Amino acid sequence: MARLVARALILMSLVLAAPAASAPKGFSIVNNTGAALRELALRRVGDRAWQPLAVAAPAGSSARVDFTEKDCAYDLRATVVGVGQIVWSGVNLCEVERVTLNRDPSGRHWVDYD
Repeated sequence: MARLVARALILMSLVLAAPAASAPKGFSIVNNTGAALRELALRRVGDRAWQPLAVAAPAGSSARVDFTEKDCAYDLRATVVGVGQIVWSGVNLCEVERVTLNRDPSGRHWVDYD
């Protein structure tokens, strides 16, 4: 019985000491839309409230976002100059260093990850 308790305590200490490998810890947004991005914001998938991000990204540039939320799935919204608002839905912010926001001339938009 004592061995079982000892093993359980060791296992619990390993689980509690392990870093949350999948938790987002900040990322870079790369603007591949062909126009400047303004008024970037994000929200958890399923939420209604947008959280503004204090970044802007000229066409072809990147901007760093400090981000420590525990969830992974988010919607990103930006005003694309000359186009209007675009929402990239279901963006996975876990285990990612760079999120590239893409838009082609037909208006199709998507996300690439690094």
